[in-house]
Amino acid sequence: MSELVLTKQRETIFEIILNRPEKRNAINMELVAGLDTAVQTANRTPGIRTVIIRGEGKAFSAGIDVSSLLGLAEKYGPHWQQRMRSITDDFQAVHTRLERLEIPTIALLHGYCLGLAMELALACDIRIAAVGTQMGLPETRLGIIPDVGGTTRLTRLVGPARAKELIFTGRHFDMACAERWGIVNYVVPEDQLMSKAEELAAEINQAAPLAVGMAKRVIDGLSDIDRGLMLEGWAQSQLMSSEDFLEGAQSFMMKRPPQFKGK
Repeated sequence: MSELVLTKQRETIFEIILNRPEKRNAINMELVAGLDTAVQTANRTPGIRTVIIRGEGKAFSAGIDVSSLLGLAEKYGPHWQQRMRSITDDFQAVHTRLERLEIPTIALLHGYCLGLAMELALACDIRIAAVGTQMGLPETRLGIIPDVGGTTRLTRLVGPARAKELIFTGRHFDMACAERWGIVNYVVPEDQLMSKAEELAAEINQAAPLAVGMAKRVIDGLSDIDRGLMLEGWAQSQLMSSEDFLEGAQSFMMKRPPQFKGK
């Protein structure tokens, strides 16, 4: 198991812990590989009834490690967009495997839950957030779109109009908005996150596991997530070659306002 992702089993609960606190659990390729291993371990571990995903330290996750994207350009030269497309496909596959677990999944959010981290949370069945958590999909401010299921799953959750508002603006939003719009199920004090998750897991445990798993498959099957992921990938492949994306990534790293040109 990757040290960037830890696991812990407590009776019928399987915890997956993002463990890069010094970087606010910023997501790189190694962390995603560890997450994939953890998801597959949870799936084949007998007796697991609930999976809980949380972040170590001061945040669930600040999102993708943008410096790793710039490193791709340096490493792969003119072919770096192709490599990025392959990486995005891998990220999508991991989130889809998480979503398709027949075990209920609960994300515990605190601090920041931005970009790719919010996409991870959206791939879970239930989200419990701490008071003061900041969420958002800021990708359009970097010249790209949420392409690891965020565009598709947010639309499924809140409807097209609200999804467009949040994605077009790329704004951060607080938990009053998140709870009102149904993005999170519960908002509690940070020190009550785990107890609330355990309370909910205990309630789920009273239901028949096969019925819970089948209900999850039916509910998730009502929307065409695969088509949405395909469209996200197609759109991102166009944007990755744009001048605006390079400007967005560089301005982010340099902590200055971007100067987009629509090219």
